[in-house]
Amino acid sequence: MNKVLALVGLLLGLSNPAAAALDIGDTAPNFTAQAALGGKVFRFSLTEALNKGPVVLYFFPAAFSVGCSIEAHEFAEAIGQFEALGATVIGVSGDDIDTLGKFSVQACQGKFPVASDAGLGVAKSYDAQMTLRPEYANRISYVIAPNGSVVYNYQSLNPTRHVEKTLAALRDWKARAKP
Repeated sequence: MNKVLALVGLLLGLSNPAAAALDIGDTAPNFTAQAALGGKVFRFSLTEALNKGPVVLYFFPAAFSVGCSIEAHEFAEAIGQFEALGATVIGVSGDDIDTLGKFSVQACQGKFPVASDAGLGVAKSYDAQMTLRPEYANRISYVIAPNGSVVYNYQSLNPTRHVEKTLAALRDWKARAKP
């Protein structure tokens, strides 16, 4: 019986990861990284993206895994809605840039960039590293205002709600930001 309770406790811990360290109002750590958009590699700068408007920064564990492909596809399908709100979308994982170049064409459909964080330094600075599998980024999304402050975060290993949640947060932020 104790083994069953221990297993249930472990599974509950895996399904409910700890809350993100970056809370609403925190300053998002600046970063630059190699990224790919439609298979083309470039240097992504958070500062440069924020100069254009809000940024939806989402971390994902591994390119071409089922959940990460679903999530990327959903972001690609909704990219027009993000753009209508003036937002840049960027996905980040620990995958190498060659893998992400292919992923940016296939799963992302060439509609938004994905950045390589091979050493997981960016993930660590955003508390987006998996606790039990620290070699992977956790599935967490942030909405960052142009002034660099975090206005929303959402953490769930389920890939299907990140687009819906970040779009709603962007709409709420836009409504509050209007004079």
